[in-house]
Amino acid sequence: MPSPILNLRPLGFPWETIDPFLFCVHHDDAYPRGNGRFGPDASLTGRDLGQDFAGKDGWRMYHGTEVPGFPAHPHRGFETVTIVRKGLIDHSDSLGAAARFGGGDVQWLTAGQGIVHAEMFPLLNDQQPNPLELFQIWLNLPAASKMAAPHFTMLWAEDIPHRVFADEHGRRTEVACIAGRLGDDTVALPPPPDSWAARPEADLAIWTIRMAPGAQWTLPAATGHGTRRQLYFFAGQQVRIAGQAVTSHAAIELAAGSAVVLANGDAPAEFLLLQGRPIGEPVAQYGPFVMNTEQQLHQAFADYRRTQFGGWPWADQAPVHGAEVVRFARHADGRTERRPVPARADT
Repeated sequence: MPSPILNLRPLGFPWETIDPFLFCVHHDDAYPRGNGRFGPDASLTGRDLGQDFAGKDGWRMYHGTEVPGFPAHPHRGFETVTIVRKGLIDHSDSLGAAARFGGGDVQWLTAGQGIVHAEMFPLLNDQQPNPLELFQIWLNLPAASKMAAPHFTMLWAEDIPHRVFADEHGRRTEVACIAGRLGDDTVALPPPPDSWAARPEADLAIWTIRMAPGAQWTLPAATGHGTRRQLYFFAGQQVRIAGQAVTSHAAIELAAGSAVVLANGDAPAEFLLLQGRPIGEPVAQYGPFVMNTEQQLHQAFADYRRTQFGGWPWADQAPVHGAEVVRFARHADGRTERRPVPARADT
């Protein structure tokens, strides 16, 4: 019987993905205590402020100059799925929506015809370190949906379905179902309406998997025709996948139609799974825009210069939503959600 492992390569930055995904970034920053102004209580000397990706001292300012993060920037033609495992993110956008979320929450943003948003990482704790860990996944939109209306969705940690499986020795594997379905009885929260994930035939899934030391679990086969599947081993020491030892963090493409046995080693292990039927359309990407043709890319830049995708309704380019440790979302229609803190950690 042929191995279900089709490809195995080391993790880079960003993580390589397969259609319908564009890429995935794993941000893991050991931020120090805050300085009372939502930035780090540490010298910024020697950092390339505005473009700090070097990881000096275990953390990055990214495009922020005082507060870490990504000040206002545009997108068109795809979606961002942001899974925050530790810490809190402040979101603001050109729709007027805002949120502070983290500790297992997921934000799903359809850029569609165009949106501007900021993603800032305020360091709220002035007494202790402020660790932040997240995945941001870029999910493509098919041509028919690239010019859909922008859409802001929050998936709160306590609402995301989780399944716990125990092997014959009682060792546990926990799966968080962020998109798609796991078996017949675990179905993720609804994705945005114009997402590729909203189409049943897309067979799209985003799961995080955590295995206890020594645990064994069988990853079930995908059910869709033409589905592709990639498993990212990003935390742990050693695992066996379909009997093959994997001793360093890796991206593993699997035959989606095969069930695959995962056997963990002596330390806790974690995976991210991305799967879906490919969109199978040409991809033209430049910076924050993902279209099907170069002409459409030129039009995206022209539209942004002309309209600013609706303009920026915030007082500055890097908004922070106050000092209170809260979780909330204020949607473009004025509807507000508030959730208690702390959230479920480590989705």
